[in-house]
Amino acid sequence: MLSSCCSQTSFSSQQPVLVFLHGLLGSGSDWQPVLEHIDLPWITVDLPGHGLSKSVSCSGFEDCCKMVAQVVMAQLGAETPCYIVGYSLGARIAMVAAASGAFSELNVKGWLIEGGNFGLIDEEAKQARWVNDTNWAARFEQEPLEQVLSDWYQQLVFSSLNHEQRQIMITKRSDNLGNKVAEMLRATSLAKQPYLLSTLKTLTLPMHYLCGERDAKFRQLAQQSGLQYSQIAQAGHNVHQEQPLAYAAELQQFIRQHCGS
Repeated sequence: MLSSCCSQTSFSSQQPVLVFLHGLLGSGSDWQPVLEHIDLPWITVDLPGHGLSKSVSCSGFEDCCKMVAQVVMAQLGAETPCYIVGYSLGARIAMVAAASGAFSELNVKGWLIEGGNFGLIDEEAKQARWVNDTNWAARFEQEPLEQVLSDWYQQLVFSSLNHEQRQIMITKRSDNLGNKVAEMLRATSLAKQPYLLSTLKTLTLPMHYLCGERDAKFRQLAQQSGLQYSQIAQAGHNVHQEQPLAYAAELQQFIRQHCGS
């Protein structure tokens, strides 16, 4: 079973619980800056190959969704209401679960998606992405992790980071195991993800998309999606790390707006 961390040992069926899913190279502890500013109970999950779940492997999105559902069910049962909050890879896993019904045994009340890609339609784009992801995976397996991370954080999606912020991220992510990162990168490549937006727009449960104003790619995805969305000022791709107070405020506003739905 995946590792998780909880705000308390038991949960009430009367109060919603926030379930946090981190991004690639991260862990549940990434959410700590946000957790300091929220007053609702929470669960953070370490995804396969990450954090205290480093020894856990998954074969793909369906397998990963089952693992997340299992650990959350073990903590909450079927009655306690919850809101799923996902960032980047965690957001994509959350959206796959929303579109496929993989969390149907849980009492999910809504979804907050941060910087998640809805998927690729064009087969050529999928093939290009697969080549890109497998190249990165090979580097994570074969090269010194610090060097790979140094290049990883030079990617355009992280362009809002300054030199000091990049160095902090490299240091923080250097406790990963390169081979496990590679395994998860292949298993959950965007090339293997279904295109989700058309299905997401038909869901009855509320879904809110959140992005940083400096994250041009995902800001455009949000604007064109037709989903309810918010931009956070002075933030790039990793909003919950860069602007945790503003992030917590958006999250709690979303819960207040939809709690009881």
